[in-house]
Amino acid sequence: MKTTSQENRRDFLRKSSLLTLGAFGTTTLLAAPHAAPLQFPQETGPNVFGPKEGYTEHMGILVSMLDWMRMVILSPVRDMGVSDLDYLVDEDANSIGAMLMHLAATERFYQIHTFENKQWGDWSKEDSEKWSVASGLGDAARKEIKGKPLDYYLEELKKVRDFTLAEFKKRDDEWLFAVDDTFPWGPTNNYCKWFHVCEHESNHNGQFKFIKSRIS
Repeated sequence: MKTTSQENRRDFLRKSSLLTLGAFGTTTLLAAPHAAPLQFPQETGPNVFGPKEGYTEHMGILVSMLDWMRMVILSPVRDMGVSDLDYLVDEDANSIGAMLMHLAATERFYQIHTFENKQWGDWSKEDSEKWSVASGLGDAARKEIKGKPLDYYLEELKKVRDFTLAEFKKRDDEWLFAVDDTFPWGPTNNYCKWFHVCEHESNHNGQFKFIKSRIS
């Protein structure tokens, strides 16, 4: 009797396990249909991330992030005068004006790298003359990048960004996800490279706020 009971229990457990596996298998199949195309958000505005007209699905999401971060980093510098933009916390600091140009220079580098497939430091003479000081910051930037009104920096940022957006419209999600195995960070896709442009602005946003708090 004991043996029969044990056998019945084992048989019950075996059948229960099979039923459970079958249930999970059915759920997995039902829960993983072919991915439907992403829909354009019905609401619009900077805080609504998602696909954007004129771009492929994931490219539009990236553009949403870039637009939002640009709005945020410009908020602390709104209405700053030349003296504020040139202000140095100490002799080794970078000014807000220089860092605004640095953001434009960084974006220009990633344009050259991802749109033209050029490697680190492979600047044209024209790009080198315009962007090398802003790219490196430090002493050279403290000496050369000053005396400009806010509109000057905003226009430089806008020109670079307009070019980025125009080039994004020529490319698709396959390009965005393409992996570069030779990048110094290790295998890196274009999505990560351009997210770094966004994250880089976030980093300097904290510096802008700190410097603004020190301006008397």
